[in-house]
Amino acid sequence: MNNNNLKDVYVVDGCRTPFLKHHGRPGPFSASDLAFSAGRALLARQPFNASDLDEVILGCVIPGPSEANIARVVALRLGCGWCMPAWTVQRNCASGMQALDSAALNIAAGRSHLVMAGGTEVMSRAPVQLNHDMLHWMADLRFSKDIKKKLKTIARFRPAFLKPVIALMCGLTDPIVGLNMGETAEVLAHLFEISREDMDAYAVESHRRLAKAQDNGFLEEIEVIYDKEGNYYERDEGLHRDTNPAILARLKPVFDHGVGKITAGNSSQITDGACMLILASKEAVEQYSLPVLGRIIDSNWAALEPSEMGLGPVHAVPPLMKANSLKPEEIDYWEINEAFAAQVLACLRAWENEDYCKNILGLESIFGSIDRERLNVDGGAVSLGHPVGTSGARIVLHLLHVMKRNNARRGVAALCIGGGQGGAMLLERDGEGP
Repeated sequence: MNNNNLKDVYVVDGCRTPFLKHHGRPGPFSASDLAFSAGRALLARQPFNASDLDEVILGCVIPGPSEANIARVVALRLGCGWCMPAWTVQRNCASGMQALDSAALNIAAGRSHLVMAGGTEVMSRAPVQLNHDMLHWMADLRFSKDIKKKLKTIARFRPAFLKPVIALMCGLTDPIVGLNMGETAEVLAHLFEISREDMDAYAVESHRRLAKAQDNGFLEEIEVIYDKEGNYYERDEGLHRDTNPAILARLKPVFDHGVGKITAGNSSQITDGACMLILASKEAVEQYSLPVLGRIIDSNWAALEPSEMGLGPVHAVPPLMKANSLKPEEIDYWEINEAFAAQVLACLRAWENEDYCKNILGLESIFGSIDRERLNVDGGAVSLGHPVGTSGARIVLHLLHVMKRNNARRGVAALCIGGGQGGAMLLERDGEGP
């Protein structure tokens, strides 16, 4: 992105839906419904038409069965027209950021000038599937040619065939190391000696910051959405205003029932939500007299051992900073997605650990400390939720709003990625640091 032949990439505007907590049953919206709601609200306040966009790029991990290439479905519902390309990307938890990165690269290369990009996810509607034994039994029954064979096949049926496959649980488990995401957080808690008390304290602070942000109107990127029954949703539903360390201390470990530290209270929440942004070239900004929220300067992707996937930001951020000749103290605000409280704390400790920085990251010294007062200042996924295909777009959009609110110049958004990856994006505004 630093090549002199590449064009600047501007973030013009963006909005998101409230993040709706999973209540044990399918939510009221599909993934395309949420993306459509966010996209419609965003386009309604633009001086150009939907058909003026060059393309739509959308991140999504678990689209519904009728949402193949969900970006195209959403683009057509938004009235972008038959002739506009639209495509879907998937990089697990960073799918929304990957959509922004893909859009930015196309604009930087001059292939596009005006792009809608973001992410959407409805985790509450993740499919429940038939297991292989049931599928084989059904196939045998279907292809039994006569009544005798059909009766023999029916007699082979066992109640165990009805055991469902929960796609969400499968998707949140790494098939290479056999650990689910919560178990990888337990690994990090052990590696960096993070206490249960520290995790719970971090979670309480996340809820406190989100409550303050709601009370002060700091979440201006949220648009009210309406379901088919006429109900409306205007706030993130994961907030627990009354939570405190004593309440969280009573929760039992979820992933290691013996000596585990990760609980539902210090983990991100299963959530539905969408976030859409409009990215533009300088030519498009001038053509339509568009406001500028900020610029995408650069991004970086990294990979690591899957059992330590929560350290993805630790690996993705330093090369990004080096490529742009920046030090941690030159970043005004940070957004690190809170997959787990332990995961964020592990990232902070890894950057301060000389042995890890030198021997694992290959740095000459420690990366440095991140001021907690400049990190996730309005809360994060522990309090507001983590719709996996959306979070990467959300943290970028909200970081830009935080920078605008505080007249800040630089920000970094980063997140860990299931499967052992990390992503980071450097943002800039024409402002002065606090």
